Amino acid sequence: MSEAKHLIQQFVPVQASGLLEKVQDMKREGYRLGQACAAKEKGEFHLLYSFDKDHVLTNLKVKVPEDGVIPSITAIYWPAFIYENEIQDLFGFTFKNLSLDYGGKFFKVAEPTPWNPKSEV
Repeated sequence: MSEAKHLIQQFVPVQASGLLEKVQDMKREGYRLGQACAAKEKGEFHLLYSFDKDHVLTNLKVKVPEDGVIPSITAIYWPAFIYENEIQDLFGFTFKNLSLDYGGKFFKVAEPTPWNPKSEV
């Protein structure tokens, strides 16, 4: 029995230094941005950017040290400003050249960076 096309997805590890190039390739190939999210584990951030083309997901996985910074993808996919500002607010992560940067004030939260409990602001 063959797998239904809409159930197919792949996870592609990407170095932070190569993120913009890979995202630009995705845009040229006709992918749309589906979502971006983050998690923190063992002192590093795990960022996941999901792209869709023809109902097949391609997920770019980027690992960044806790004190690291990566470039924003908003110059390529403008709607990413929502996801990247959310990640900044909840984790205290920083994106370089974020096109619309709310400076940690995108959400009203009871405490700064609630999903990164080691952060002291």
